[in-house]
Amino acid sequence: MTLETLDKLEALLAERFPALPRERLADALIVRVEPAELVATMTRLRDDPELDFKQMIDLAGVHYPDREPTMEVVYQLLSVHKNHRLRVKCAIGEGVPLPSVIPVWSCADWYEREAYDLLGILFTGHPDLRRILNDYDFDGHPLRKDFPVFGRYEVRYDEKQGRIVREPVELERAYREPYRHTL
Repeated sequence: MTLETLDKLEALLAERFPALPRERLADALIVRVEPAELVATMTRLRDDPELDFKQMIDLAGVHYPDREPTMEVVYQLLSVHKNHRLRVKCAIGEGVPLPSVIPVWSCADWYEREAYDLLGILFTGHPDLRRILNDYDFDGHPLRKDFPVFGRYEVRYDEKQGRIVREPVELERAYREPYRHTL
């Protein structure tokens, strides 16, 4: 996006959403939205003819274990006709559900399922919130910063038993306390 386009978009957002905190990067504009206002804000961003954010390009979850709130959901929006992009961030606490944006953009379905599966972010109003990449009996959320580096279980084929076995992982490293997980 050119600086001129970015300046116009920032002025327009300041006019339409004066209460939203904005952050300007070299080539991007970021707005922060409270969870209670998420769906209403996204609907206005989509339906306002001067903003025209008809496409949600991406949704990503981020885990910040050392800050409060610990989770953040980042939405990437695109207006093809106006030739501008916007990043919307919404911070939530661990275990606090976020309203689903599927009523605004139906493409959010799998993105929200992925954020739920990999980070444990809950979305209220989602029609089918279940795991999408991990097995249903998988314990934990692998993209969280506190998830063990090598997982909790080892799955291997045992020739003596003639079947696949699942065993807890025991790792010891000089720079890390031992991790032991029992079934």
